[in-house]
Amino acid sequence: MKRTVIISGIVVVVAIIVLIVVNVVRSKGDVTNLYAEAKQGAFDIIVTTTGELQAKNSTDINGPEFTQSRNIRAVDIKITDLVPEGTEVKKGDYVATLDRTTFDNNLKDEVERLTTAETNLEMKMLDTAVTLSNLRDQIKNYRFSVEEAQITLQQSKYEPPTTIRQAEINLDKASRTLDQAIRGYALRVEQLKSDMRTQRNNLTEQRQRVSDLENLLKNFVITAPSDGMIIYKRDRTNAKRKVGSSISPWDNVVATLPDMSSMISKTYVNEIDVSKVKVGQHVEIVVDAFPEKQYTGQVVSVANIGEQLPSTDAKVFEVVIEMNESDPILRPSMTTGNRIITKTIENVTYIPLESVQSGADSIPFVFLKNKKKQIVVLGESNENNVVVDQGIEPGTLLYLNTPEEPESFELIGQDLISVIKERDRLRKEEEEKAKEQARRTMMMGSGMRPGFGGGANGGFPGGANGGFQGGANGGLQRGANGMNGENGANGEFTGGANAGGGGMNITPEMRQQFQNMRNSGDTAAMRQMMRNGRQSGGQPGQFSGRGQQQGGQQFTGRPAQDGQQPEGQNRQFQQPDQQPAPQVQNN
Repeated sequence: MKRTVIISGIVVVVAIIVLIVVNVVRSKGDVTNLYAEAKQGAFDIIVTTTGELQAKNSTDINGPEFTQSRNIRAVDIKITDLVPEGTEVKKGDYVATLDRTTFDNNLKDEVERLTTAETNLEMKMLDTAVTLSNLRDQIKNYRFSVEEAQITLQQSKYEPPTTIRQAEINLDKASRTLDQAIRGYALRVEQLKSDMRTQRNNLTEQRQRVSDLENLLKNFVITAPSDGMIIYKRDRTNAKRKVGSSISPWDNVVATLPDMSSMISKTYVNEIDVSKVKVGQHVEIVVDAFPEKQYTGQVVSVANIGEQLPSTDAKVFEVVIEMNESDPILRPSMTTGNRIITKTIENVTYIPLESVQSGADSIPFVFLKNKKKQIVVLGESNENNVVVDQGIEPGTLLYLNTPEEPESFELIGQDLISVIKERDRLRKEEEEKAKEQARRTMMMGSGMRPGFGGGANGGFPGGANGGFQGGANGGLQRGANGMNGENGANGEFTGGANAGGGGMNITPEMRQQFQNMRNSGDTAAMRQMMRNGRQSGGQPGQFSGRGQQQGGQQFTGRPAQDGQQPEGQNRQFQQPDQQPAPQVQNN
């Protein structure tokens, strides 16, 4: 009894010790799992996708070709039998059978039409022979009538004149009837020849139609064009063809024989990440069926136009990845995991994404093991980690999650807030520039040129008329039909709201400078050039709709009429008591 109690006590003590040890070890493990270490090294920007293996090259197994004959109406054909997918076949082996019911019925109808056409041709030949024989007999009878009329005329030479005249008339009638019969016979022969040709052509077409149907039906039993493994073809809805599916005249591929020596992975990248993916980027590939094997590849094509896959809402872009290795264990339609390395940054510090947090001001920070709350300047990220440009040194331990009593942590790194905000500002400016450039490109492509307005002090608008306009303080304005300030609304210079500032002489060099600034989008330099030109012009003068003084300069010549150019010796303005101003040249 005592021995049993002692043994039981020992067992209980051992169990308690084991539980304590387990709890200590587990607590240490938990503490260890709470922290992560900032690492330094190469950082890969990765886009991860799921794809499907396909053969780079394959041989199509086609159904009947309807394009070989225009006499057969193209219709969809149902597959009634098909060998299992993955079957290894040799050249000439059976692959599939198509439903031939409709075409068998059509063949029977066409054979009946062929028999009818042959019978009609034979009947036509007999009728032609009888008709021509009757016409020849009729012509022979007309010849006899002519001879009889001639004999009658000869015997009537001693008869009264009326009798002779009657005999002559009868001979003439008989001769004309004979001539008409001969001409009618020739026409009838040509008509019957044409009818016979038509009958023979119809018969030939009918025979060709029957032959085409017979040849088409021979292709309803489909065989393999070469050796390989059967892979069912996918239709427009991405569904595999099977027994009961239909092939169309425009897509008559039943199955394919892939070339297994060269494989690709066809995948789709969402619209957020597609801008990162470029042709030639390195890819790490894992096949789900063989996770222990690693393969490599590279991006060979990226779709320019997105699409929406069935049962999904997001837009995706097709990406094709060519594998560098070949492996006999790989099969089409196997699922692949693709890690597209879009960029590699050397020698940077990076931390796990889950350790980064932010407050209401969107300033990122991390909790350090030393009870500090460190503000960090972040760089690029991938699916697991993010680069830290400033704030953390390699080897620093930090919390993976929010620690207990986070308010007790001391905030450090406030000087990095200005750096973060400056980066945000620059990023927004870049986005605005990109949007503006896209807008200009769109307008240029549609034949429009954006105007560069100068506001209150004028500018260089390139709007509907593309004219030069000085704005509120005057300048050089081009009217509806004007050229470089000449021929304004009333055929003269206008100075703006103040009837104002003197015009500016535009030389070919200035036009070239304007064009260069316009192409580069340097609106500030353009405004400054306009201001300099206005400052070098005349003083404000009195505005006159057709007047002779404007912009502090005197117009020499006849005042302009509405819609006309001002006429004068040189069409130029002159300052009083000064030399004539250089003439504005029109290019």
